[in-house]
Amino acid sequence: MPKIAQPIFKKDTFNIVKYGAVADGVTLNTTAIGKAMEACNKKGGGVVLVPAGLWNTGPIVLKSNVNLHLQKGAVIQFTDDFNQYPLVKGNWEGLPQWRNQSPVSAEGQENIAITGHGILDGNGDAWRMVKKDKLTETQWKKLVASGGISTDGRTWYPSEKALKGSKLKNPGVIDPAQPAAFYDSIKDFLRPNMVVLTKCKKILLEGIIVQNSPAWCLHPLMSEDITLRNVTVKNPWYAQNGDGIDLESCKNTLIENSTFDVGDDALCMKSGRDEAGRERGMPTENVIIRNCIVYHAHGGFVVGSEMSGGARNIHVSNCTFIGTDIGIRFKTTRGRGGIVEKIYINDIYMKDIPGEAILFDMYYMAKDPIPLNGEKREAPKVEMLPVTEATPIFRDILVNNVVCNGAEKGIFIRGLPEMHIQNIRLQNMVLQANKGIDCSEATGISFSNIKLITKQSNPVVDILNSDNLSFKKITYQDGADLLFRVGGDRSGKIAITDTDASRAKQKIQYEFGASEKSVTLK
Repeated sequence: MPKIAQPIFKKDTFNIVKYGAVADGVTLNTTAIGKAMEACNKKGGGVVLVPAGLWNTGPIVLKSNVNLHLQKGAVIQFTDDFNQYPLVKGNWEGLPQWRNQSPVSAEGQENIAITGHGILDGNGDAWRMVKKDKLTETQWKKLVASGGISTDGRTWYPSEKALKGSKLKNPGVIDPAQPAAFYDSIKDFLRPNMVVLTKCKKILLEGIIVQNSPAWCLHPLMSEDITLRNVTVKNPWYAQNGDGIDLESCKNTLIENSTFDVGDDALCMKSGRDEAGRERGMPTENVIIRNCIVYHAHGGFVVGSEMSGGARNIHVSNCTFIGTDIGIRFKTTRGRGGIVEKIYINDIYMKDIPGEAILFDMYYMAKDPIPLNGEKREAPKVEMLPVTEATPIFRDILVNNVVCNGAEKGIFIRGLPEMHIQNIRLQNMVLQANKGIDCSEATGISFSNIKLITKQSNPVVDILNSDNLSFKKITYQDGADLLFRVGGDRSGKIAITDTDASRAKQKIQYEFGASEKSVTLK
């Protein structure tokens, strides 16, 4: 791994109070903070100091060689006046889009930081739509009574503009033929990511609390030499698109000793969407993630689904996921393209995972991983399509030493018929879950020294149209109804070794064209 360059700052300090800032929670301090930032930058850099207090402001633009330092007790509260956020050309879920200006942003800057012990609050509740099923009845009634709009009684929107934008496909797409009035008519829907650092170098985020973002919380984009240390990221669990950190097309990053409790994916690796991401061609690479805790999130550590530029050389270790919908989550879909490879995950501890502890899925459907009450989902149609540059690839991944106490399923692997998930090593695990292992359309997968403690055992391991699989030292509960179910005429070269199959009522069941020739049991 390359050494991650650290920013260095002069000690000169520029207190925002000296530039007219007032900590009364009412005065808009955008100009005062901007003046302090500009003065610091022009004099060669240093510290822009935010003292204890409640500071109301519009967008803050970071400058090179400046450390925005929040003292303990400092709260930067971004205004809920949308007029303070002009529409700018930005990026949304991997595509160029018009967005409201981010509360904190920088582009093309170097040697920048946000440090201290204070809070950045994005006032996200003013921006986000909310699903009724994610609130209690009392919370929902209070939200509806506060204003906004709910036409179907299921989803609340903060304004007419937000509702109008929600009904359009890609409403923020940059289209020279669209008049400015059109974008203004849906402006409230074009929620900004909270902290967006684009094409920057030598970034430090340390010690702060970042919370209540309109959309994604931390979004380094096409940047390098990033350090995130001792940071807390918080969003309500109902926060739509309320990701923790999305590293997009970045390189040389360290994330350590940080805590996430958010409304969407927590530690997420991205690199652009579909053709636009492939044309950019910038993978997220050379990333170290260690000693982090994730509470609520759609996924603890996540790659995708916008990974069209690829992701590689990522090391994740000593992380704890408590209550995340999915623990380790790799997701993509046809059309993305991109190669995800050389990912090394070690020493992961999980508890109370509503979905899968470990998931690789090439049929991502852009829905919450856990269906809401009454929501019905159909399995995707399985068909073999031609391999093109738009076909995604997952390969060469190690997941080692995982302990999970409670999940719906231990391991789920689902590739495409035309592009199997390839060469994954899963080893040294204890997984307590309702169900064990589900593996379809995969090649070269090694399962070694895995203890499965499952409530359902018919089967413990389910295999469909997969080949060159190795199961070594698989242990399970005595009296399991069925140890292995092997299906599909494309299943073959499945080796089961050092595994006592006699403890199951039935060892192996074959169906859908699979036969005894598919498996060797030693």
